Amino acid sequence: MARFITVGARPPVAEEQDTDRRIARRRVEAKRKFRSDVVAYVIVNAFLVVAWAISGRGYFWPGWVLAGWGVFLLIDAYRVYMSAPITEADIDKEMRTRR
Repeated sequence: MARFITVGARPPVAEEQDTDRRIARRRVEAKRKFRSDVVAYVIVNAFLVVAWAISGRGYFWPGWVLAGWGVFLLIDAYRVYMSAPITEADIDKEMRTRR
């Protein structure tokens, strides 16, 4: 019985592991980016609140920046930490509903 070896071909398990690794890497990168975004949010908004306090404490204008930027951070937090990555099972399920 002869065995044929295809040069350069990768077994399906290796490709699946590469895909899983790519997905995991993207999630780690997204989490790191989110953490740096939170640090920037805190530093910039702390500066704005200090500027507001020094300038006479009138109308709390930093609240607009805090609220606006905060909404986008919440959306990003949901995307990074709450949403699950798309799996092959999700794709198969969608394919079955389209038939």
